[in-house]
Amino acid sequence: MSIAESVVAHPVAASFACAHCGLDVPPGLVDESVERQFCCQGCRAVYAVIHEHGLDRYYAFRAEAEAAPQPASPTGRSYTELDDPGFQARACWTTSDGLAATELYLEGVHCAACVWLVERLPSLVPGLVEVRLDLPRSRALVRWDARAVTLSAAARQLDALGYRAHPSRGLEAQALRRREDRRMLARIGLAGAAAANVMGIAFALYGGFFNGMEPEYASLFRWASLAVTVPAMIWGGGVFFRGAWSALRVRALHMDLPISVGLLAGFVHGAVNTVRGTGDVYFDSVTALIFLLLAGRYVQRRQQRVAADSAELLASLAPSAARLLIEEGVREVPIEALLPGSLVEVRAGDTVPADGVISAGRSALDLSLLTGESRPTDVGPGDRVHAGTVNLSSRLEVMVERTGEDTRVGRLVKLVEEYGRRRAPIALLADRIAGHFVAAVLVLAALTFAFWARVDVGRAVDHAVALLIVTCPCALALATPLALSAAIGQAARAGFLIKGADVLENLTRPGRMWLDKTGTLTEGRAALLEWWGDPGARMLAAAAEAHSSHPLARALVAAVAPPSDVPVAIVETQGGGIEGTVAGRAVLLGSPAFVRARTGALPPEFERRARELPADGLTPVLVAVDGAVVGAAGFGDPLREDASAALARVRRRGWRVGILSGDDPVIVGSIGRRLGLGPEDCRGGVSPEGKLRAVEDESAGGSVVMVGDGVNDAAALAGATVGIAVHGGAEAALAAADVFIAHPGIARVADLLDGAGRAMRTVRRNLVLSLCYNAVGAALAMAGFINPVVAAVLMPLSSITVIAHSYRARSFARPEPPPCR
Repeated sequence: MSIAESVVAHPVAASFACAHCGLDVPPGLVDESVERQFCCQGCRAVYAVIHEHGLDRYYAFRAEAEAAPQPASPTGRSYTELDDPGFQARACWTTSDGLAATELYLEGVHCAACVWLVERLPSLVPGLVEVRLDLPRSRALVRWDARAVTLSAAARQLDALGYRAHPSRGLEAQALRRREDRRMLARIGLAGAAAANVMGIAFALYGGFFNGMEPEYASLFRWASLAVTVPAMIWGGGVFFRGAWSALRVRALHMDLPISVGLLAGFVHGAVNTVRGTGDVYFDSVTALIFLLLAGRYVQRRQQRVAADSAELLASLAPSAARLLIEEGVREVPIEALLPGSLVEVRAGDTVPADGVISAGRSALDLSLLTGESRPTDVGPGDRVHAGTVNLSSRLEVMVERTGEDTRVGRLVKLVEEYGRRRAPIALLADRIAGHFVAAVLVLAALTFAFWARVDVGRAVDHAVALLIVTCPCALALATPLALSAAIGQAARAGFLIKGADVLENLTRPGRMWLDKTGTLTEGRAALLEWWGDPGARMLAAAAEAHSSHPLARALVAAVAPPSDVPVAIVETQGGGIEGTVAGRAVLLGSPAFVRARTGALPPEFERRARELPADGLTPVLVAVDGAVVGAAGFGDPLREDASAALARVRRRGWRVGILSGDDPVIVGSIGRRLGLGPEDCRGGVSPEGKLRAVEDESAGGSVVMVGDGVNDAAALAGATVGIAVHGGAEAALAAADVFIAHPGIARVADLLDGAGRAMRTVRRNLVLSLCYNAVGAALAMAGFINPVVAAVLMPLSSITVIAHSYRARSFARPEPPPCR
């Protein structure tokens, strides 16, 4: 019987979707005798827990959220380290009602349905009082009765639902930020209340201005407005007064200076007129301005605050516990309990807890956390391993050398923190104009007073105050940040999450753009890209690989979809390949060395293919049937379809594009050639530290943009002028980056550059409108055509105009939905 005939009798199985995550079920796991199919045991276990507790509405919520499929990965850990007294003393606290509380970082939360499911946890764990999930930060606030339940019990239930729990780092810093936010919100609340009350009083005064008012009532309303304005000036406006005083001490003209001058001018003028009982008061304008400026500053601070959790997220990727080998057996301990010389067990699927050396066992490690390498790496006794990497296949024993901050991932955390502190805030265009604007306004006010003082000192004061009020830099200090916020909001709706307004400006300054390869330019998964030989052998090979968990085996099965009912008996050799029988045929497949060792010398044509495939950046796998080599497969990480066109658009904008990857230099060079990049722009085998050095080297020559998706890119993302994390990236990379692109495809990077250009053109038009308005207003005030009351009415018009223009602009367009099929 020929190879083709041996598989024709077994029709290809229909595809099934996993009942939990929705991904395709591998043919080897399909059981057509049951109603529900699962892609892995993890999904089966999580589905059972959700169904058992009546939480099936989770699937309806997830469908509404249109969340991307993600397989569940419960670990079955005990989490006893969370009950350790030392850990609880550091990371837990007691609330006012006597409950214990802490924050946990959860892996695997990705949509509103996850929020709903996690917050139903108290119904599953008696004694657990409340769980509140902050989805953008993946942080869960947990409160429980320590007399009735342990924290580890809650963590085990979360794990059973597919959410791995880790202790949340940086709790003291988070508490400090919360206190700062509360103080700012209190200032905004006070300023808003003052503005509302003073505005109500002002309506009465304005009514008297047109229809007349008894002097005693006018005096009462003036003094009441003054009394309400004073606390708003002292506590709310104090933010700007302190900034202005600091600027004067270092002899710099800061935006807070003209704001302070305008506020003080309006307040002092109103206070003097209140005492005198004549003239106009402008307390309504003063309090409204304080409220709006504080609100704008709070929005800015919240946008900038998003980046503050980057190092904490990165640290949370390292496991919180380890399996310590002792004479009595294995004991789970907190990661802090490990010391150099400790012996730990790392099971298949576990994350390596510390840097060390393998003392026993052989396995394959996923090093993508640190290197971005798309292929698993085989390791054995004597090989060095690092914290944060994942053991894929077999049990290992590791002798600990370094733990915590001393590990390689710990040093990456320090680099991210260091660059987060060292990166000076970019002076936005409005800030650069502010110095000249402040000087010009103060000089013009002085000239106005000096000119009119020769006529009448009272009129001189009125005209100078009118000039300060009408030219108060609302448009520069308030409307410009709000204009940028409008662009950032449009970007968010278009799938770009931008953490700061300075990012938009930096993206309009072409320089060097480095792109990671794996997951950025490529799809980040192994795939069958080339087959050479007997087509029938491919089906037999896929049938054998359906019973393997190796990434290349999964790629072959996904490409071929073998029959599910073919009789198979195989033996897998770690780091080599598979041999056995499929449909009565002897099948052997694996690396060229593995096949050569069992079949002898390879046929010349297959020997040649075994050499050519690696030169093309592909991993070769040979297939032998009944002792004869009949097929050669080339596996690789497929290039994204939109990569070439996207990079062409980026280069047209003036950017110098290059690849910076931890993958093999041969593979990187092959990808670069297909994208039209020269050898000098394609760097492979680069470590995370090397990526950071490359970014630093280029930064001296101008803007540097780093585009990546892995933890190994985090330091470079933090050190670049702008770091861009692409869809599907590691959460630590997303946190370290300045921009997160929520939709797949490298073309979205080019769309981001286009949108940033349009946003900055809008900002420049806003500034031109604002400066023209101020020039006209200043001229009218200097000429004596407007008094302070008219100036107070005209003052907000520039801000309103600029804000309206900002929100009408369309800097970022939403991506078009995929065509219906």
